[in-house]
Amino acid sequence: MRTLILAGLAVLSIATITAQNAEERGLQIAKTADQADQGFNSTIVNLKMTLKNKNGQTSERLLITRTLEQTTDGDKSLIVFNSPKDVKGTSTLTFTHKIGADDQWLFLPSIKRVKRISSNNKSGPFVGSEFAYEDLSSQEVEKYGYKFLKEKGNLLMVEQDPVDPKSGYTRRIVTYNKDKGYRIEKVEFYDRKNSLLKTLNYSDYKLYKGQFWRALTLHMVNHQSNKETVLKFSDYNFEAALADEDFTQVALKRAGR
Repeated sequence: MRTLILAGLAVLSIATITAQNAEERGLQIAKTADQADQGFNSTIVNLKMTLKNKNGQTSERLLITRTLEQTTDGDKSLIVFNSPKDVKGTSTLTFTHKIGADDQWLFLPSIKRVKRISSNNKSGPFVGSEFAYEDLSSQEVEKYGYKFLKEKGNLLMVEQDPVDPKSGYTRRIVTYNKDKGYRIEKVEFYDRKNSLLKTLNYSDYKLYKGQFWRALTLHMVNHQSNKETVLKFSDYNFEAALADEDFTQVALKRAGR
């Protein structure tokens, strides 16, 4: 009996060490990816958003995104819709935080007021797309727990479990390309029932300033609703010299006018 007990403890110890190694490697991959993208300071980019419903019908929207890198906290971003007419001027301001809930505001030109987005609503769809409001936040390392899953060629798969209990996801499976600056190639999102909800594919990558990889196409597929959203990026500007005053509620209102 003693031998069996000791053998069982040895197996348990090996399993514990393996789990710790998976967590440590997953965290290290996320940190390496984060470090590879540090130093861009600020960007402005144009986007075309194409929405596709379950019947294959499509509609398009044009928008612009401004991003300001932060060194002590998560990044700030401002998204403004320029067309079509029914969403023109709609703007979203996001302050991502490394620790705690993010701050998000929505400006609706029809009522000319700024609405704070509750943490309880962060899993809701962003202006009718398959992206949720929480998908707009910069993906800070501190926002997840990690577990390395497997390596296949130059691709590394890591499970990320949201720290925020109000997240709409139980986990994400993120695929990194270790030969291309640890850029993200794919993200699979699992809902609160731990069923596959969405898959986001990154493609048409371009390298800017010899360091910063940016995917010019993001394709989000909702496996449960059979809806899709495609984002096409163009005219990246890394010389915008944006500042904190460009990311305030006053700036949010001004951008939407």
